[in-house]
Amino acid sequence: MKHPLCTAIAAFWLFASSFASAQMITLTNPILTGFYPDPSVVQVGTDYYLVNSTFSYFPGIPVFHSKDLKNWKQISNVIDRATQMDFMGEKLTRGLFAPAISYHNGTFYVTCTDIDHDGNFIVTAKNPAGPWSNPVRVPQVRGIDPSLYFDDDNKAYIVYNSDAPDRKPLYSGHRTIRIYELDPATLKVVGEEKQLVNGGVDLSKKPVWIEAPHIMKRNGWYYLYAAEGGTSVNHTEVVFRSKSVWGPFVPYENNPVLTQMGLPEDRKNPVTSAGHAQFVDGPDGKTYAIFLAVRPYEGDYYNTGRETFIAPVEWKNDWPVINPGSKEIKYEYTARYTEAKQKDALPQAGNFDYTLTFEKSLDPSFLFMRTIDSSSFSLSRSSGLTMKLKPETVMETGNPSFIGKRQQHLYCTAETEIAFSARSEKEKAGLTILQDESHFYFLAKSMEKGKPVIQLYKAGADPKTMEVLAQLPLSDQSRPVKLRITAAGDAYSFYFSTGSKWELLKDKVDAKFLSTQVAGGFIGCLFGMYATSSGEQADNSASFKYLRYSGNDPVFKSMSH
Repeated sequence: MKHPLCTAIAAFWLFASSFASAQMITLTNPILTGFYPDPSVVQVGTDYYLVNSTFSYFPGIPVFHSKDLKNWKQISNVIDRATQMDFMGEKLTRGLFAPAISYHNGTFYVTCTDIDHDGNFIVTAKNPAGPWSNPVRVPQVRGIDPSLYFDDDNKAYIVYNSDAPDRKPLYSGHRTIRIYELDPATLKVVGEEKQLVNGGVDLSKKPVWIEAPHIMKRNGWYYLYAAEGGTSVNHTEVVFRSKSVWGPFVPYENNPVLTQMGLPEDRKNPVTSAGHAQFVDGPDGKTYAIFLAVRPYEGDYYNTGRETFIAPVEWKNDWPVINPGSKEIKYEYTARYTEAKQKDALPQAGNFDYTLTFEKSLDPSFLFMRTIDSSSFSLSRSSGLTMKLKPETVMETGNPSFIGKRQQHLYCTAETEIAFSARSEKEKAGLTILQDESHFYFLAKSMEKGKPVIQLYKAGADPKTMEVLAQLPLSDQSRPVKLRITAAGDAYSFYFSTGSKWELLKDKVDAKFLSTQVAGGFIGCLFGMYATSSGEQADNSASFKYLRYSGNDPVFKSMSH
């Protein structure tokens, strides 16, 4: 018989060995760099799926998959067929607001708001990689940011932001959170609407823009948590709880549970505007929050849009506290579980680079404006991406010949090689860095007085106009030209090459002009391959060999990975 002490020692060493063998993982923020706002996440077994807003870009609502909350691979887009929905005639910052993803009994659900037309809708899929169904409108749900909650008894509920009581706001930004029961089979509401939150945590303090609500259940409590304060620097996350899904919901006395307000403005590498969170259990069984925030390069200036971040959650007296022990969001968190890298996935976090070619298919992260016109482009091994010149321009609300990729770093470079011969001064093709219809720069190959030129345009002060910032002649119209745009915080620089050497066309161009602070709206900058005949019909095309991207933000250089 073994001595009890020996048995205890053996058990201890078995535990210690097991604990030591559990690998540490470093979660790097943002987990999705660039214009990936309004995140929503769901866990299904050992898999995680995440969606984001895309506004009037197409395809809409990317779906990402992960096994570890760190490594994410885009596997589909929810709105990927023009027959589902298009956004023609809408500004780029309109369209789809704040999707939410959920899962129940073998079906995935995404709820979302088409802000100007269809209102709130639901789409479903058996496989998150698609296909996703056509949208089903839920007209009784009036407001924005709907999400679903499935209770233990299989009843379903839809919770959302809506008008002030009786549509009589007491102040600007006065909103409510409301709920309906929902039949998950018919996707129709059941019974009467009920108001859960009026204004926010404390109506006497005139809280604004209570939105992005989610419900979860834990230890017999129903938690209703939502964003408050608007999606800029006053953004917060607040939480309420109740013993019933219908309320009454009582706010946490230590709200907000997440904010970056009140931190020193001169802190190094600041993260701001944090909120719009959703909770999820990690592979270690602990709770994490997925939320949006931004990384300004100065003050409230940022061009990369609102990005997707992660932070741990600690439960204190049955209340969730995000990022415990430090109000300032960190760029790295460690956890004790194994990393699971995604095969053939584009990198999304930290500094990275990649080159996309156009031999067979477009990466699902590429974005069109408002809809897709498959007749306007083609792919081949020899020519790459060939785009027809269309009369539409990026300054309008149609579907120009434009295919874009998010700017994902404050310091980065995008390059392409273009084969194109302009036949008139109206015809232009090249690389743009674009925030919206009236805030962009366009590095283009074109023609001036019958001669080939490289031109740099800036969106004009008047609508639907451009002004020339710089121009240089090209010696040979027929030769391919390489184009390069570099971002360095508050400045862009523009280069071209007809051989092995890069020539500077113009440097230190104002990047604040493309910031959300200046342009307004809810989106971020895209590097776009763009070809236009500027309002005229043209039988011409431009071919792009590749798109090369390299991100090099200083904040990531000193990190452990």
